[in-house]
Amino acid sequence: MQILAIVVSLTVTLVAVALFGKTIGHIVSVIKLGQPAARTDEPGKRTVTLVKESLGHTRMLQWSHIGVMHWFVAFGFIGLVLTLVTAFGQLFDPHWALPIIGHWFVFEWVSEALTWTGLISIIGLMIYRLMHLPRGDKPRSSRFYGSTSWQAYYVEYTILGVLICILLLRGLEYQLGEQDKFHFPMTFFLGSGFFGGLSEHGLENAVYLVAMIKILISFAWMITISLNATMGVAWHRFTAWPNIWFKREADGGTALGALQPIMVNGAPIDFENIDELDEDAALGVGKVEDFTWKGLLDFTTCTECGRCQSQCPAWNTDKPLSPKLIMMGLREHAYAKAPYLLASSDDDRKSLSQLVLDEQEKPLVGPADVAVIDEEALWACTSCGACVQQCPVDIEHVDAIMDMRRYQVLIESSFPSELNGLFKGLENKGNPWNMNPSGRMDWTKDLPFEVKQVGTDVESLDEVDYLFWVGCAGAFEDRAKKTTQAVAELLNIAGVSFAVLGDGETCTGDPARRSGNEFVFQQLAMQNAEVFKETGVRKVVSTCAHCFNTLKNEYSQLGVELDVIHHTQLLNRLVRDGKLTPVAPADSSLNGQKITYHDPCYLGRHNQVYDAPRELLDIIPGAEYAEMPRNQTKSFCCGAGGARMWMEEKLGTRINLNRTTEAVETGADKIATGCPFCRVMLSDGLTAKQADGSARESVEVQDVAQLLLTSVKRSES
Repeated sequence: MQILAIVVSLTVTLVAVALFGKTIGHIVSVIKLGQPAARTDEPGKRTVTLVKESLGHTRMLQWSHIGVMHWFVAFGFIGLVLTLVTAFGQLFDPHWALPIIGHWFVFEWVSEALTWTGLISIIGLMIYRLMHLPRGDKPRSSRFYGSTSWQAYYVEYTILGVLICILLLRGLEYQLGEQDKFHFPMTFFLGSGFFGGLSEHGLENAVYLVAMIKILISFAWMITISLNATMGVAWHRFTAWPNIWFKREADGGTALGALQPIMVNGAPIDFENIDELDEDAALGVGKVEDFTWKGLLDFTTCTECGRCQSQCPAWNTDKPLSPKLIMMGLREHAYAKAPYLLASSDDDRKSLSQLVLDEQEKPLVGPADVAVIDEEALWACTSCGACVQQCPVDIEHVDAIMDMRRYQVLIESSFPSELNGLFKGLENKGNPWNMNPSGRMDWTKDLPFEVKQVGTDVESLDEVDYLFWVGCAGAFEDRAKKTTQAVAELLNIAGVSFAVLGDGETCTGDPARRSGNEFVFQQLAMQNAEVFKETGVRKVVSTCAHCFNTLKNEYSQLGVELDVIHHTQLLNRLVRDGKLTPVAPADSSLNGQKITYHDPCYLGRHNQVYDAPRELLDIIPGAEYAEMPRNQTKSFCCGAGGARMWMEEKLGTRINLNRTTEAVETGADKIATGCPFCRVMLSDGLTAKQADGSARESVEVQDVAQLLLTSVKRSES
């Protein structure tokens, strides 16, 4: 038995290690096909982030009990590597133990604890998967829909088998009389219970057999994943570490907020000298090799867990977009096309299989039946960032999707027809509604005080506390104008001086950038940047979450550093400082009105502003606050982001109706938000629900500022 165990174990091990090394080399060569990306800044912060996210499991613990079970499985996998070394020693001597620490009780206790907790956890995760498999009439509701199931099962059963072998070996060691129960606190009973009747020779043969099985399970797994370089559910155990270390934000933040500029050879395009750009430069991503090496590492790392998919507003309203399936599709395509890209000559390429040659010809984006990525899926994205927020291994889905959009718009001129109007309005009138810029001050006409305009009433913004960035919606959209007026009134009441740019303001460029038209974004942003420099802008308050995000996070790419605050943050500060005082309604019939709050994606998930609007709503006297089930980091999108505000939803159900239904079901009288895009979408959703009788006519959608103003004005009446 011993000879057989040694020969079989060592043979399989040698084959596995050789294949494993070869596959690692192949994976590295594929990742290196990507474009340059600077991800080595602040190595100290990156290392701290890696330690926090791995040891602390900070990303996984968003799902509490699942995260805890995964921690025990993951660190059982790492911490029990020495038991594999022990198994090799036991092939030659069943009494063998690791030198120095082999019989140290701390090592033995920790090993047994990790084994038992790992065993309980992997069984728990297996049960969870089986309970949540895609089935019934709504298979898409399972986050495992589209995942490669056999791979997940195989990995889970491998872990289960290894852990069982460890426990059996510990029981056999005890029965062989190596130590007393003190050294086998959680396994001694296995020895006496299962192997009590065996002779010493029988026990030794059992050790050889179980040690061989443990080694075979472990290295069969290694062989299997070596033959499947795209088996992310297994490879993420190795690729997650570098993927976290090389994440976009060294300090641990997610790849949200700012959208990165178009990069060529690792450097952003200089739009002021665009004529000097190489005419063959890829503007965005049109082929898989146009992604950066970090993008290819992202695809390789995808675990197919489906958490991104489960939170995606497009997927949850029956559209073809699944962030997970996009990552999987790009990964499969990259590795299938790699032999062609890695071939050193045309002759080598001609000798490749037809499958590889067909993959080389496949377009990256196009109709679902011919392309890698379905164009309908690409344009369904609202850029809400839920996928990035949810991903436990820091994959940057939004960056990948936006880069593909850029290529479609700038190179292929292939985009939804509705965007023609958007681009025309932005280029010609500086706003997405194609309204005359001379009307940007119309919202001030009904106000009982004068709103100062830069260049007319004040020469420099040094004369006031803030530049009030009105935004296109705040100036032209009737519902958003009410928010603009409310904020202006509140600032006036609080004695905060501000001025606006009026017709000197143009769109920040957010809709252009999120729809892939980087040229128009740069045109608008450079125009605004020039105005900012001329007027000395430093402190900005904005009512639009999209403007807030763009000014705060993206204008620094043009050399403009601004201190940008959202109106809910400023108003909350003014209330705390006693400059605004909400009072209870005189009419008791108004007491007890219920308010719920919708988190704008570009305020909350992209910029982590969750508390300020809620604190404002909490202090409104006579009102009851009701939270929606999906809130804060797991809030559901209104459907307007990613320039979807200007595109029709032709597939599935409407995102805004999904969110409005959730808001109405709280029983709220007022649906509050902090973004004009959200207000438009939720108002339209509410109108539809009121029309079909599923929502009360008295329910309203209002900005947080309007609700606060109503409360503050009571003190003046």
